[in-house]
Amino acid sequence: MEWLNYLPPLMEGAWVTVQLTVYSTVLGGLISFALGIGRLASHAAIRLPSIAVIEVFRGTSLLVQLFWLYFALPILGDTLGVNLKLAPVLAGTLALSLNIGAYGAEVVRGALQAVPKPQLEAATALNFSSRQTLWRVSLPQAIPEMMPSFGNLAIQNLKDTALVSLISLGDLAFRAEQVRNFTQDSTTVYTLLLLMYFGMALVLAGLMKSLELLVGRWRHAVRH
Repeated sequence: MEWLNYLPPLMEGAWVTVQLTVYSTVLGGLISFALGIGRLASHAAIRLPSIAVIEVFRGTSLLVQLFWLYFALPILGDTLGVNLKLAPVLAGTLALSLNIGAYGAEVVRGALQAVPKPQLEAATALNFSSRQTLWRVSLPQAIPEMMPSFGNLAIQNLKDTALVSLISLGDLAFRAEQVRNFTQDSTTVYTLLLLMYFGMALVLAGLMKSLELLVGRWRHAVRH
């Protein structure tokens, strides 16, 4: 039962992973809506920057984004005479949030564009402004369609948090590597690591499914 001695440091790391997942998933969701709606904006000043951010963060590696924020950004700040050094947890949260936000933006865009055109034409006939159409017509119909994809992105985000161990943030993967280096018991440590990530993914999937059902009931209430 020597493996029981591995649990305290692993649980410490798991708590960091949970916090990082929650912070980055919530912030990433907000970024998704901002970029997804921005991409559909009629004004080029909003649409073009949104497209640029989406393409940059979808087209580059999350690991490179993480390293750039943590290692390169402070050097750029020194050159400009500005302190841009980020704490590991902040750099990790930003990298994960921007990455999931870029992918989520495409989910938002696709769901909004899938709203039936007669609904939008009816809103125009009722003299709704663009903002009123978005909030009263498009989003209530689009958000439930986004939820399964957002659930997948949230689970992927949980797994991606393992990368923050490379900037010395004491998450689950980092603590597991410390325990493995100390004990040289790779099989047990990595098996525990696998099971803990799997358990957290199951819990997160259940939470996202519950949220999906809640949003479905909200949509039904809005319709009636």
